[in-house]
Amino acid sequence: MSKTTQENKAKKAKLAVEEIKSRPEEKVEATPVETTEVAETVEATIKTAKIRGKKYLAAKKLIDVNKFYPLSEAVELIKKTSLSKFDGKVEAHVTVLEIGNCGEITFPHLETATKKVVIVNDAVLADIKAGKIDFDILIATPITMPKLLPFARTLGPKGLMPNPKNGTLTDKPEDAVKKLGTAKTVIKTEKKSPVVHQIVGKVSQKETELVANIEELIKVIGPVKIKRLSLCATMGPGVKVLVVK
Repeated sequence: MSKTTQENKAKKAKLAVEEIKSRPEEKVEATPVETTEVAETVEATIKTAKIRGKKYLAAKKLIDVNKFYPLSEAVELIKKTSLSKFDGKVEAHVTVLEIGNCGEITFPHLETATKKVVIVNDAVLADIKAGKIDFDILIATPITMPKLLPFARTLGPKGLMPNPKNGTLTDKPEDAVKKLGTAKTVIKTEKKSPVVHQIVGKVSQKETELVANIEELIKVIGPVKIKRLSLCATMGPGVKVLVVK
């Protein structure tokens, strides 16, 4: 800590103590502990105060904070008000009725990590025995399932043991590969608040693609379950969206 900073903290603390002493109804001597606490509180308040730049304030002037914009207009504003020099993300912040899982979604125009899905065969069994597990999902049939039992302690803790509930134990393994290999995103709220935060695309994407992604998000959550929806770029002000029930 520099000498100037220390002097500034001391001045703030001194002023705070003098203010306490000047109160007629409080004839209390300020202790060194109180002095330190007051100084730290003042300093913390200064640090947490948000100061917006000129570019941000100029961008915010383009948005009516009291208006709920149709989706296409909202997306257009997001692209206009993005302040990042890099290709920022477009974020959706959704307030819903309840806390929890809102469903699974496959965005029509959003790059997501693909999952490697394999069907149990002799080569896969040999890899598992050798400790080589380079797949995300393992599919078995009722006939091949007994061959996996010796590896239950290896596959079980990793959540890779096939079972009928999640569709990984089936008589039609090829169909399961197609279904489970499609990248899906689980939409869920914060743990203690009914709010969903979800990336729906990039600022550089076409408006039609962003609109399609957001429409799919609204469809999966359910319009009637959405209390409020707002969009923003990674670096940019928020825009409220009109959700048609």
